Amino acid sequence: MATSLKRSSLLMSTLFVMAGALLPASQVSAETQDSPLPEVRFVTTEGAFVLQLRPDVAPKTVENFLSYVNSDFYDGTVFHRVIPGFMVQGGGFDEKLERQQTQAPIPNEAKPTLPNLRGTIAMARTNAPDSATSQFFINVANNDFLNAGVRGPGYAVFGKVTEGMGVIDRIASVQTGRQRGMADVPVTPVVIELAEQIAQED
Repeated sequence: MATSLKRSSLLMSTLFVMAGALLPASQVSAETQDSPLPEVRFVTTEGAFVLQLRPDVAPKTVENFLSYVNSDFYDGTVFHRVIPGFMVQGGGFDEKLERQQTQAPIPNEAKPTLPNLRGTIAMARTNAPDSATSQFFINVANNDFLNAGVRGPGYAVFGKVTEGMGVIDRIASVQTGRQRGMADVPVTPVVIELAEQIAQED
């Protein structure tokens, strides 16, 4: 038990910037009920997956994420941190592990009612709660210790994988090592070739 707690503490302390079930239906605003939720398609060297975002529960986070998507920021970046049984993290470095220049950080919209369940996407950040910029992670397990109020402010969930969770699991299983001072880096880069918002049908 002590070893498990130590590992989870280490994972949480190092989850910084360098789906399960739907989020509760009761949190969907009337406005969102009248309009489709935004979706984003990611095409990677390991396959494609689709995200459904929740601006009704994390409006600033979704706005920030879509601004990166629609400016082609994520194209050519990599999943630079991969831990099986935990999460896959990307959106901040290119194939050479050069850090990309980002926009200003955003407020942390983590809430106890937005849990880090398997298949959800959340913002990565430093130890400062309001420091998230472009980096995100996708949970490959239910990571309750990342939820708001469990061990601090928590990590803001703002959507979930609706298609291609097998691709996420495949990314989570790639061989990793240390590169440029970072641990858990895929030996063969997992590149985001394209990230695009899916056009909504009228």
